[in-house]
Amino acid sequence: MRIGICQMNIIYENKEKNIEKAEKFIHNAVCAEAEILLFPEMSFTGFSMNTELTKEKDSYTVNKMRSLAVKNNIAIGFGWTAVVGEKCENRYTVIDKNGDIISEYTKIHPFSYSGEDKYFKGGNKISLFELGNIKFSTFICYDLRFPEIFQAASAKADIIIVPACWPDARADHWKALLKARAIENICYITGINCTGNIGGIEYSGGSCVYSPQGKLIYSMENEEGTAFIDIDNDVSLYRKAFPAKKDRQTELYKNLI
Repeated sequence: MRIGICQMNIIYENKEKNIEKAEKFIHNAVCAEAEILLFPEMSFTGFSMNTELTKEKDSYTVNKMRSLAVKNNIAIGFGWTAVVGEKCENRYTVIDKNGDIISEYTKIHPFSYSGEDKYFKGGNKISLFELGNIKFSTFICYDLRFPEIFQAASAKADIIIVPACWPDARADHWKALLKARAIENICYITGINCTGNIGGIEYSGGSCVYSPQGKLIYSMENEEGTAFIDIDNDVSLYRKAFPAKKDRQTELYKNLI
Protein backbone atom coordinates (compact mmCIF):
# COMPACT_ATOMS: atom_id res chain seq x y z
CA MET A 1 0.00 0.00 0.00
CA ARG A 2 1.21 3.50 -0.81
CA ILE A 3 0.60 5.92 2.04
CA GLY A 4 0.93 9.67 1.67
CA ILE A 5 1.84 11.96 4.56
CA CYS A 6 1.36 15.71 4.30
CA GLN A 7 3.56 17.91 6.45
CA MET A 8 1.85 21.31 6.39
CA ASN A 9 2.86 24.79 7.39
CA ILE A 10 -0.65 25.47 8.63
CA ILE A 11 -1.99 29.00 8.24
CA TYR A 12 -3.17 29.63 11.79
CA GLU A 13 -6.94 29.56 12.28
CA ASN A 14 -7.72 29.92 8.57
CA LYS A 15 -9.70 26.90 7.39
CA GLU A 16 -10.43 28.14 3.89
CA LYS A 17 -6.81 28.95 3.01
CA ASN A 18 -5.59 25.66 4.45
CA ILE A 19 -8.19 23.64 2.59
CA GLU A 20 -7.11 25.38 -0.61
CA LYS A 21 -3.56 24.24 0.14
CA ALA A 22 -4.82 20.76 0.95
CA GLU A 23 -6.36 20.42 -2.50
CA LYS A 24 -2.91 20.81 -4.07
CA PHE A 25 -1.43 18.19 -1.75
CA ILE A 26 -4.30 15.81 -2.51
CA HIS A 27 -3.64 16.27 -6.24
CA ASN A 28 0.02 15.39 -5.64
CA ALA A 29 -1.03 12.25 -3.79
CA VAL A 30 -3.29 11.17 -6.63
CA CYS A 31 -0.46 11.68 -9.13
CA ALA A 32 1.76 9.54 -6.89
CA GLU A 33 -0.94 6.82 -6.85
CA ALA A 34 -1.30 6.91 -3.06
CA GLU A 35 -4.34 5.17 -1.58
CA ILE A 36 -4.55 7.46 1.43
CA LEU A 37 -3.23 10.91 2.35
CA LEU A 38 -2.78 11.81 6.03
CA PHE A 39 -2.73 15.38 7.37
CA PRO A 40 -1.53 16.58 10.83
CA GLU A 41 -3.59 17.20 13.97
CA MET A 42 -6.11 20.09 13.69
CA SER A 43 -5.14 20.06 10.03
CA PHE A 44 -6.71 23.29 8.84
CA THR A 45 -6.59 25.54 11.92
CA GLY A 46 -3.38 24.65 13.69
CA PHE A 47 -3.30 23.79 17.41
CA SER A 48 -5.75 26.49 18.50
CA MET A 49 -7.59 26.85 21.79
CA ASN A 50 -9.78 29.54 20.22
CA THR A 51 -12.65 27.10 19.98
CA GLU A 52 -15.25 29.84 19.52
CA LEU A 53 -13.65 30.33 16.11
CA THR A 54 -12.58 26.79 15.20
CA LYS A 55 -15.40 24.58 16.52
CA GLU A 56 -17.90 23.02 14.14
CA LYS A 57 -21.47 21.92 14.72
CA ASP A 58 -22.14 21.30 11.05
CA SER A 59 -19.13 19.07 10.21
CA TYR A 60 -17.93 21.69 7.73
CA THR A 61 -14.45 20.22 7.40
CA VAL A 62 -15.76 16.67 7.14
CA ASN A 63 -18.05 17.65 4.28
CA LYS A 64 -15.24 19.48 2.47
CA MET A 65 -12.93 16.49 2.76
CA ARG A 66 -15.67 14.09 1.74
CA SER A 67 -16.13 16.03 -1.47
CA LEU A 68 -12.38 16.02 -2.17
CA ALA A 69 -12.04 12.31 -1.38
CA VAL A 70 -14.78 11.39 -3.85
CA LYS A 71 -13.58 13.84 -6.50
CA ASN A 72 -10.02 12.53 -6.34
CA ASN A 73 -10.77 8.87 -5.61
CA ILE A 74 -8.53 8.76 -2.54
CA ALA A 75 -8.91 8.22 1.21
CA ILE A 76 -8.07 11.24 3.39
CA GLY A 77 -7.26 11.51 7.10
CA PHE A 78 -7.57 14.92 8.77
CA GLY A 79 -8.03 16.64 12.13
CA TRP A 80 -10.72 19.11 13.17
CA THR A 81 -12.56 20.54 16.20
CA ALA A 82 -16.05 19.22 16.98
CA VAL A 83 -18.31 20.92 19.51
CA VAL A 84 -19.86 18.48 21.99
CA GLY A 85 -21.88 20.08 24.77
CA GLU A 86 -19.99 22.76 26.67
CA LYS A 87 -16.59 21.62 25.42
CA CYS A 88 -15.08 20.40 22.17
CA GLU A 89 -13.37 17.26 20.97
CA ASN A 90 -10.06 17.11 19.13
CA ARG A 91 -10.98 14.67 16.37
CA TYR A 92 -9.25 12.83 13.57
CA THR A 93 -11.46 11.51 10.81
CA VAL A 94 -10.67 9.22 7.90
CA ILE A 95 -12.91 9.24 4.84
CA ASP A 96 -12.50 6.65 2.09
CA LYS A 97 -12.59 7.25 -1.65
CA ASN A 98 -16.35 6.64 -1.69
CA GLY A 99 -16.98 9.43 0.80
CA ASP A 100 -17.73 7.12 3.73
CA ILE A 101 -16.35 7.86 7.21
CA ILE A 102 -14.30 4.77 8.09
CA SER A 103 -12.70 6.14 11.24
CA GLU A 104 -13.66 8.79 13.79
CA TYR A 105 -11.24 9.18 16.69
CA THR A 106 -11.32 11.63 19.59
CA LYS A 107 -8.00 12.42 21.28
CA ILE A 108 -7.99 10.53 24.58
CA HIS A 109 -5.46 12.76 26.34
CA PRO A 110 -5.99 16.54 26.02
CA PHE A 111 -2.64 18.30 26.51
CA SER A 112 -3.14 19.85 29.96
CA TYR A 113 0.35 21.42 29.89
CA SER A 114 -0.97 23.87 27.27
CA GLY A 115 -4.48 24.13 28.72
CA GLU A 116 -6.14 21.97 26.07
CA ASP A 117 -8.16 20.23 28.78
CA LYS A 118 -9.93 23.53 29.56
CA TYR A 119 -11.52 23.56 26.12
CA PHE A 120 -11.49 19.93 25.02
CA LYS A 121 -12.74 16.77 26.66
CA GLY A 122 -10.96 13.48 26.08
CA GLY A 123 -12.33 10.54 24.17
CA ASN A 124 -12.75 7.04 25.56
CA LYS A 125 -12.57 4.77 22.52
CA ILE A 126 -9.93 3.38 20.19
CA SER A 127 -10.60 3.60 16.49
CA LEU A 128 -9.73 0.83 14.02
CA PHE A 129 -10.27 0.78 10.29
CA GLU A 130 -9.19 -1.34 7.34
CA LEU A 131 -7.90 -0.18 3.99
CA GLY A 132 -6.35 -2.38 1.35
CA ASN A 133 -6.35 -5.39 3.71
CA ILE A 134 -4.24 -3.45 6.22
CA LYS A 135 -5.65 -2.58 9.64
CA PHE A 136 -5.01 0.94 10.94
CA SER A 137 -5.52 2.69 14.24
CA THR A 138 -5.29 6.38 15.09
CA PHE A 139 -4.01 8.40 18.01
CA ILE A 140 -3.26 12.13 18.25
CA CYS A 141 -0.08 13.92 19.36
CA TYR A 142 0.09 13.85 23.20
CA ASP A 143 -1.44 10.35 23.17
CA LEU A 144 2.02 9.23 22.06
CA ARG A 145 3.25 9.51 25.66
CA PHE A 146 0.80 6.87 26.92
CA PRO A 147 1.94 3.42 25.75
CA GLU A 148 -0.96 1.42 27.20
CA ILE A 149 -3.42 2.56 24.54
CA PHE A 150 -0.97 1.60 21.79
CA GLN A 151 -0.80 -1.94 23.14
CA ALA A 152 -4.58 -2.09 23.08
CA ALA A 153 -4.73 -0.85 19.48
CA SER A 154 -1.91 -3.06 18.20
CA ALA A 155 -3.79 -6.17 19.26
CA LYS A 156 -5.44 -5.72 15.86
CA ALA A 157 -3.70 -2.84 14.07
CA ASP A 158 -0.83 -3.25 11.62
CA ILE A 159 -0.21 0.50 11.31
CA ILE A 160 -0.81 3.15 13.96
CA ILE A 161 -0.91 6.72 12.71
CA VAL A 162 -0.11 9.67 14.97
CA PRO A 163 -1.09 13.05 13.51
CA ALA A 164 0.34 15.86 15.60
CA CYS A 165 1.19 19.48 16.20
CA TRP A 166 4.43 18.58 17.99
CA PRO A 167 6.63 21.60 18.77
CA ASP A 168 10.30 21.93 17.93
CA ALA A 169 11.09 22.38 21.64
CA ARG A 170 10.40 18.66 22.18
CA ALA A 171 11.41 17.32 18.77
CA ASP A 172 13.78 14.74 20.29
CA HIS A 173 10.89 13.24 22.24
CA TRP A 174 8.83 12.93 19.05
CA LYS A 175 11.27 10.62 17.27
CA ALA A 176 12.19 8.67 20.41
CA LEU A 177 8.58 7.93 21.34
CA LEU A 178 7.51 7.00 17.82
CA LYS A 179 10.40 4.55 17.58
CA ALA A 180 9.64 3.10 21.01
CA ARG A 181 5.97 2.57 20.15
CA ALA A 182 6.98 0.72 16.96
CA ILE A 183 9.36 -1.59 18.82
CA GLU A 184 7.00 -2.25 21.74
CA ASN A 185 4.00 -3.01 19.56
CA ILE A 186 5.81 -4.70 16.66
CA CYS A 187 3.86 -2.65 14.15
CA TYR A 188 4.36 0.27 11.79
CA ILE A 189 4.12 3.71 13.36
CA THR A 190 3.52 6.76 11.18
CA GLY A 191 3.88 10.26 12.62
CA ILE A 192 2.47 13.23 10.69
CA ASN A 193 3.56 16.61 12.03
CA CYS A 194 3.22 20.24 10.96
CA THR A 195 6.09 22.65 10.30
CA GLY A 196 6.89 26.35 10.54
CA ASN A 197 5.79 29.10 12.92
CA ILE A 198 2.11 28.48 13.59
CA GLY A 199 0.31 30.66 16.11
CA GLY A 200 3.64 31.80 17.57
CA ILE A 201 4.97 28.27 18.16
CA GLU A 202 7.81 26.72 16.15
CA TYR A 203 7.19 23.29 14.67
CA SER A 204 10.04 21.41 13.03
CA GLY A 205 8.23 18.70 11.09
CA GLY A 206 10.01 15.39 11.33
CA SER A 207 7.08 13.39 9.96
CA CYS A 208 8.28 9.81 9.67
CA VAL A 209 7.55 6.10 9.45
CA TYR A 210 9.07 3.37 11.62
CA SER A 211 8.99 -0.35 10.86
CA PRO A 212 7.86 -3.03 13.35
CA GLN A 213 11.54 -3.46 14.22
CA GLY A 214 11.93 0.23 15.01
CA LYS A 215 13.84 0.96 11.81
CA LEU A 216 13.36 4.45 10.41
CA ILE A 217 11.91 3.89 6.95
CA TYR A 218 11.38 7.51 6.01
CA SER A 219 11.74 10.91 7.64
CA MET A 220 11.00 14.43 6.46
CA GLU A 221 13.02 17.42 7.61
CA ASN A 222 11.31 20.75 8.26
CA GLU A 223 10.02 21.46 4.76
CA GLU A 224 6.35 21.60 3.87
CA GLY A 225 5.23 18.96 1.42
CA THR A 226 4.08 15.42 0.81
CA ALA A 227 5.95 12.12 1.01
CA PHE A 228 4.90 8.66 -0.11
CA ILE A 229 5.85 5.36 1.46
CA ASP A 230 5.06 1.83 0.29
CA ILE A 231 4.19 -0.49 3.16
CA ASP A 232 3.55 -4.22 2.87
CA ASN A 233 1.06 -6.14 4.96
CA ASP A 234 3.86 -8.06 6.70
CA VAL A 235 3.37 -7.29 10.40
CA SER A 236 2.36 -10.89 11.13
CA LEU A 237 5.75 -12.05 9.79
CA TYR A 238 7.61 -9.73 12.15
CA ARG A 239 5.51 -10.93 15.07
CA LYS A 240 6.06 -14.57 14.16
CA ALA A 241 9.81 -14.04 13.93
CA PHE A 242 9.92 -12.26 17.31
CA PRO A 243 6.75 -13.24 19.24
CA ALA A 244 7.09 -10.88 22.20
CA LYS A 245 3.42 -9.88 22.17
CA LYS A 246 2.30 -13.40 23.06
CA ASP A 247 4.22 -13.10 26.35
CA ARG A 248 2.28 -10.07 27.51
CA GLN A 249 0.29 -10.59 30.74
CA THR A 250 -2.43 -8.01 30.35
CA GLU A 251 -4.61 -9.22 33.23
CA LEU A 252 -1.65 -9.20 35.60
CA TYR A 253 -0.78 -5.63 34.58
CA LYS A 254 -4.32 -4.55 35.39
CA ASN A 255 -4.07 -6.02 38.88
CA LEU A 256 -0.71 -4.38 39.49
CA ILE A 257 -2.16 -0.99 38.73
